[in-house]
Amino acid sequence: MTGGVRRLSHVRPGICAPPERYDRGMDPDSVVSPRGRLAAGIVGCLTLLAIGWTGLLIPSLIRSIESTFDQNDAGIGIVYLAYALAYTTGSFAGGGLTERLGRRLVLGGAVLVHALGIAGLGLAPSWVMFVTAALIAGAGAGCLDGGANGLVLDVYRDGRGRAMNLLHVSFSVGALSAPLVVGSLVAGGAAWQTVAISTGAAVCLLAIAYVVVPMPSGRRDTSATRPVGGRRLLAGPLLLLGIAIAAYVASEVGVSNWLVRFLETAPLTSATLALSLYWAGLTVGRLVASAIADRFDHLRFTIACALGVAVMLAVAILIPDLPLSMAAFAVAGVASGPTFPMIVALGGERHPERSAAVGGALTGMAVVGSIVYPPAMGFLSVTAGLTFAMLGTVVLALACALALVAYRRATIAPGASI
Repeated sequence: MTGGVRRLSHVRPGICAPPERYDRGMDPDSVVSPRGRLAAGIVGCLTLLAIGWTGLLIPSLIRSIESTFDQNDAGIGIVYLAYALAYTTGSFAGGGLTERLGRRLVLGGAVLVHALGIAGLGLAPSWVMFVTAALIAGAGAGCLDGGANGLVLDVYRDGRGRAMNLLHVSFSVGALSAPLVVGSLVAGGAAWQTVAISTGAAVCLLAIAYVVVPMPSGRRDTSATRPVGGRRLLAGPLLLLGIAIAAYVASEVGVSNWLVRFLETAPLTSATLALSLYWAGLTVGRLVASAIADRFDHLRFTIACALGVAVMLAVAILIPDLPLSMAAFAVAGVASGPTFPMIVALGGERHPERSAAVGGALTGMAVVGSIVYPPAMGFLSVTAGLTFAMLGTVVLALACALALVAYRRATIAPGASI
């Protein structure tokens, strides 16, 4: 394993290591007490819970939004593209800013930016303003996503497979809850604008946690080592991890964003239930992986998950029976669950001294995938058909597995280290 971590045999997993375990060039505040680690971990989980909910807000409200602004699937594709572009910018920029300014300022500010954008979706008087609000929301969410991943990589340097899967359980809980709650509220007569504004107001409260909870600053000590930029960090084998996570997220977001629309012939409550079942599967997959992932080779485990995603998505998309299709989407979610957090864990293992930058860089690469394909699905829907577009998510899951295989070969080549 590369990086500057010196393993000490007397340090038990899960217990905070003494300062000498960490090399120069790392955040001097990285060593925190077990109680501090728990508090910081909870903040990270609440952050992903929030962006998991908000990430499913537009897909859950897609029918109401199209009706309000007289838009079709291509218009919603533009919104997804704008959100993804801003998300990528926030992810890449957030890691570098955190290494310079610290987590409290960067992530606390990102909470407020994200909340403003989400509330703006409900306040937008025109389609242009709605897209602008999506841009603002996406920038804040991207910074928070990468920032929360970096925070947990920093404070849990042992058992990363367990820690990262538990962190992403929170994202899944938020994502699976949103379609159920939002679908029920709108079906019950609530205005979709009220749902968006209320969500933005609730997200604002998270900023308090970044003010009061002790956590590693995330700053990088550049006096000891020369800082490495994001582009240089994403080089060699780590770039293959970036490609893998980009392909996976393109597949996951493609399914998540378009599943309700794909099941258009079903009642809204059934379509949103299918989306929630998909995210419930992701939650179950991450909970199971948190208990077993560290017992296996992390890379082989992740490759198996990616292959499982491809198989189950193909079944879910092609099977004509609605209940069986919904069940297959749920099982696809189970296989999907561990993939993202395990890829981030692999990156953290390779560069343990660059947690903030690795979290931001891999999250940024992940969102590149969501820029490339899910928005294009709207245009494919009005040309080749949405079933054809959904089958593209199967191909992307296979591409993720192939990139991980390439990463394995690159890291076990003669002279390479893993």
